[in-house]
Amino acid sequence: MITYEEHRLRSLADQGRWIELLGAYRQARAAAVALDPAAGGAAGGAAGGAFRAPGRPAQGRAAAATAPLGHLIAYAAPPEVAARLFDPDGGPGTAADVTDHDAGPLWEVLATRHSWRRLAPLLGPPPVRRLVAQTRVLLGEDLSRDAEPDREGVPLRLEPWEAAGRTEGAPVREYLRDGGARSALLTLPASREGLAPVELPGPGARLPGQPATRALAELAAWARAVCVRGPAAEAAAQLAPGRLVTGGYLPFVLAWPALVQAGVTGRAHGAAHGRLALWRALAAMTGVRRPGPAGREDRVDRVDRAEVGALVARMRCFTWEDPGDRLRHLHLALEDPASGLSWALSGSEEV
Repeated sequence: MITYEEHRLRSLADQGRWIELLGAYRQARAAAVALDPAAGGAAGGAAGGAFRAPGRPAQGRAAAATAPLGHLIAYAAPPEVAARLFDPDGGPGTAADVTDHDAGPLWEVLATRHSWRRLAPLLGPPPVRRLVAQTRVLLGEDLSRDAEPDREGVPLRLEPWEAAGRTEGAPVREYLRDGGARSALLTLPASREGLAPVELPGPGARLPGQPATRALAELAAWARAVCVRGPAAEAAAQLAPGRLVTGGYLPFVLAWPALVQAGVTGRAHGAAHGRLALWRALAAMTGVRRPGPAGREDRVDRVDRAEVGALVARMRCFTWEDPGDRLRHLHLALEDPASGLSWALSGSEEV
């Protein structure tokens, strides 16, 4: 049932009164924060007490309360207004952050609607700028000359193997004006085409403590990750349901879309999270560390683009079916012939 308030807000949107809608969003978000006792607001703070910055629970409840309106503004408002969703100039508790979402994160909704050239002068918070830029890259925009370098060195244009993978499936959601989104379900294996009965060898001995294994586990939190010294089939044997599977080898470009989408955890994460996590995992597989600039609080290792490209070019990938698969599934072994190591990532979940 559509309430009077919802009707009023839709009417304002139809009339293009976006500044008023932005004000309504900020008022509603601030009110939701103020009602939370942990935020020191009216419901639980001492009368006349000093203001305390809203904590994460309060922010989460405020984000949920204002998510549909935030989605509408991010989708349909002019970029000069929509970008102000993330601007703190409205006061404490009024600005969206990178976790605010409805059908998907508000920054991703915004990124699908406008080019980087339109958005770059308007976006302030660095985390939002980074995720919007990475989303524009996933949508095919080349920002290598127009955006500030990524702090981890992830390229600001698609590498050739990423561009080839993008033709197989786009991991970025397609958002709708009034809420909701369309998204292809990218799985591995995607079908039985090209697969055949395969008898796996005995499982290879696991190598614990590998940074790349941890990075793969972080890429897909719902899947298990292992590393072995040996070929891809021996890594697959660690996680496959038995010795006889329906499986086969495939180029990495065919695995790329599903791997990027694996990093999209729930509605609060977007495809940019998946691309960044996949680059971290591939960089860890190369074994090459490029420390970031010294003296920075956010100092992180930077990826080596050439090393990652060389790894992708030589990598052998094996996928297999599991009879127990649920709607979303991923079964992939990645072999680096140069190091003699292989990693397997396997899991499934409902979506």
